[in-house]
Amino acid sequence: MLRRGNARTWRNWTAGGAAATLAAALTALATCGGGGEETGGDGRAARAFGAAAAPSVPPPILITPAHGTRGVRPDRRVVVTARRGTLRRVVVRAADGTRAPGRMSRDRRTWRTRWTLRPGTAYTVDSTGVERDRPTAATARFSTLRPQATFGIADVTPRAGEAVGVGMPVIVVFDRPVLDRAAVERSLELRMSRPVPGAWRWLDGRQVVFRPRRFWPAGQRVALVAHTAGVRAAPGVYGRSDHATGFHVGPSRISTVDVPRHRMTVRVNGRPVRSAGISAGKGGVRKYTTTSGVHLTMGKADPVVMSSAWMGVTDRKDPRYYKKTVRHAVQISSSGEYVHSAPWSVRSQGRANVSHGCVNASPEFARWFYGQSLRGDVVTILGTDRPLEWHNGWGYWQLPWSVWRAGSALKHPVRPSRL
Repeated sequence: MLRRGNARTWRNWTAGGAAATLAAALTALATCGGGGEETGGDGRAARAFGAAAAPSVPPPILITPAHGTRGVRPDRRVVVTARRGTLRRVVVRAADGTRAPGRMSRDRRTWRTRWTLRPGTAYTVDSTGVERDRPTAATARFSTLRPQATFGIADVTPRAGEAVGVGMPVIVVFDRPVLDRAAVERSLELRMSRPVPGAWRWLDGRQVVFRPRRFWPAGQRVALVAHTAGVRAAPGVYGRSDHATGFHVGPSRISTVDVPRHRMTVRVNGRPVRSAGISAGKGGVRKYTTTSGVHLTMGKADPVVMSSAWMGVTDRKDPRYYKKTVRHAVQISSSGEYVHSAPWSVRSQGRANVSHGCVNASPEFARWFYGQSLRGDVVTILGTDRPLEWHNGWGYWQLPWSVWRAGSALKHPVRPSRL
């Protein structure tokens, strides 16, 4: 009969011996298998004896947003990352088949969408790659949120396909106020046949204007692509769609009006082509003084009815009252200045300034100038003591480049791509 102490010793020896025997058996099995691979009978035996499972390996390609995600903010980009190996191809496609453009990193480890996504839209991401000469692939499906409100582009100047002058600005008007101006400005892509620097400037929450640093090159082609779909303009407010338009620049037509000399000279592509006597504002008071500075032609009409109503005079008995039907009128400011035909002042043209602020010209010269003019042509007026305000019409060239550029929400010039 065994004593208690011996019994405990026996039990301890039995447990320890059994464990050692089991370990030896497993070692022998593994050795007989010719390696650590869990294949054939050896692998099954190891699992049967409770060997620990190998840790799970993450897939080689990671897609963000994850598969099945709903309500994704459309201004959050799609990012595809190769955890191991590199990427070969990534396609992000909306439910209607439209592709979302993106950029691959130089090391081909990361791909990102270039612009924001469309709100309320289902997307599919298909990606392929390679890891140690073996192909890899990953797919994900997700959908973007439906916003509380949307914004869009109400108007763009110039019109699509329009031929314009070398001073022409690009004016974008939105249909509701924009709070995140930097996000919206970032979505405005300009493409040019001859890329030149320029900058956007916000006039208010609904209007932003692009101006090149110097006048456009003659013959320039310009395209504006507003990637505003999915851009977050304010909390809960996202762009509902993109917008694309384009225009081209005609010849360089720059006119100079020398008020003290009563003369207007027109140069086309640097060559003087016409010079004529004119009569500018008679002065004496500010409202009758033609503004000096760089004006742009904003539009033209034939005829235009001009009256003294702009200064509040509507009574025919008032000596300041006038109402005239004017031919071949080309507008150069918002304060009522035109270059127009004025047969009533032909005797003064080239000799004296007698108008209410407009540039009076002979019927023949006014008709010629009218026929030549494009919106955005430059008319520089010299020699008066009333400067053109930069926000009077399209007086944007009145601002120095550094001041103009400071009006950008991004605070840096635009780097256009090539058409």
